[in-house]
Amino acid sequence: MKKFLQEFKEFAMRGNVVDMAVGVIIGAAFGKVVTAVIDIFLTPILEALPKLENGGTGFAGSLISFLAVLVEFILTALVLFIIIKAMNKAKNLKKKPAEKPAAPTTKVCPFCQSEISIKATRCPHCTSELEYKPGK
Repeated sequence: MKKFLQEFKEFAMRGNVVDMAVGVIIGAAFGKVVTAVIDIFLTPILEALPKLENGGTGFAGSLISFLAVLVEFILTALVLFIIIKAMNKAKNLKKKPAEKPAAPTTKVCPFCQSEISIKATRCPHCTSELEYKPGK
């Protein structure tokens, strides 16, 4: 039983699980904010439109409710897209571009295997003549 509880604790404390839980909580809170905006601003505008049926019940009332939910979904998706895009951009700002490796300044003498200057035409250790290749 202790092993099971230990495995569960490791699972629950992983970064991904905690991040997902925070995302769900923030998403629920954000959904409430969008719902309030829809209820306060959009629904009165939709209800002010001419009624399709008597009293605004039936099809017209259902249409208004559907439009409110649809706009809520679109606004939620749009804002979450903008937030995720900004987070990804911020994450990429931290990453430094890979630096090009510096040009080599030394080479190995083929005769004595000593490290010498890349521009050397004669090995200072074994005095062997080396083939000079400009640019290398």
